[in-house]
Amino acid sequence: MNIQENISLKAYNTFGIDVKARYFVEITGLVQLQKVLELKSYPKKFIISGGSNMLLTKDIDALVIHINLKGITIAEENEDEVKIKVMAGENWHGLVQWTLEKGYGGLENLSLIPGNTGTAPIQNIGAYGVELKDVFVSCTAMEIKTGELVSFDNEACKFGYRDSIFKNEAKGQYIITSVHLKLTKKNHVLHTGYGAIEAELKKNGIVYPTIRDISDAVITIRQSKLPDPAALGNSGSFFKNPVISKKAFEKFIKKHPEAPHYKVDEEEFKIPAGWLIEQAGFKGKQFGDAGVHEKQALVLVNYGNATGEDILKLSQLIQKEVAQKFNIKIQPEVNIIK
Repeated sequence: MNIQENISLKAYNTFGIDVKARYFVEITGLVQLQKVLELKSYPKKFIISGGSNMLLTKDIDALVIHINLKGITIAEENEDEVKIKVMAGENWHGLVQWTLEKGYGGLENLSLIPGNTGTAPIQNIGAYGVELKDVFVSCTAMEIKTGELVSFDNEACKFGYRDSIFKNEAKGQYIITSVHLKLTKKNHVLHTGYGAIEAELKKNGIVYPTIRDISDAVITIRQSKLPDPAALGNSGSFFKNPVISKKAFEKFIKKHPEAPHYKVDEEEFKIPAGWLIEQAGFKGKQFGDAGVHEKQALVLVNYGNATGEDILKLSQLIQKEVAQKFNIKIQPEVNIIK
C-alpha cells in the first residue's frame, strides 16, 4: 500500500483545480480498500473517483482515497437482455463505447458524460431523455464504517432528478464499488425525442437509426456545445434545471412567453437553467480565469489558474442574478467541497 504525501489533485478533478491532498492512496482492489478504511492512523478520509462532479475549493487535509477499481463482466444474459457488472473505476464513456461494440442498447443517449461509473448512481446521471435509473439494476457499496459490502437495488437508491440516497441520507457513508445494469440485445427502445437528436439524424440522412447512430448524434451535439475537460477545465452542467410549481410557471411564462420549458407533470414545469443564465447576461463572460462557456451557459469553466473559490463565487453571483431577474432559484448539480 503506497500512501503518498502532499499530492496535487489537479489531474484528479475535471475542473483542473490545483489543490493538494495531505495524504493520497490509489485503490485497485476491494481487500485493499477495506484495509485502507481500517487505518486508524488516518482518521479523516476523502473519496475521489473520476472527479467529474465536484468543485474543490481548498486543500484536502485527509487521506484521499482514489477509487480505481477496473473490470466489466457479463453477469447474466438471455436472447433479449444482458446484465453487466461494471467496476467503479471504469470510465463512463468508455463503458458506453464497450456496450455499443457488443451491440447492447440502453446507454447510447448517455454518451460522452464525463466521469467514472461508480459515481453515476450518486448523481443519477442523465441526458437526452434517458437517466441511469432506466437501466440500473443495483450497485454494490462498501460501508465506510465497517468495510462491509452492501447491495442497493433500484428502489433502495431513491433516484430523483440528478439525485439519489447517496446525496441525502446515505451521503458520506458508502463507497460504490460496482454498478449492475440491464441492457437490451435486440428490439432496442430508441430515445430520439429530443429535437437536437432528431435534427442531427435528419442532417445525416438517417431515417432508421441504430444505437450507434444515436450515440454518434449525441457525441456530435455534446462536442458542439460542451468543452472537453482535458482542454478546458469544467464539470459539465454546473446547475440543475429548476423545477417550479404550476402557479410559479404561469407567472413566469406570462412575463417570458419566449422561454423554453418542459412539463414534468400536471403540477410542475422544468425551465432550462442555461436559458436563465444566458438571459441574465452571463454566457461567454469571464471573471479572471473563471468563466461561463461561450457556447453553453450551463457550463462554468477554468480558463487556466482559477481556484475553486473563484468558480464558487461566480456560481453564487449567477444564482443571485437569476433569482433577482426571474424569481427562480437554481441549485448546483456539482458537489461543492468547502
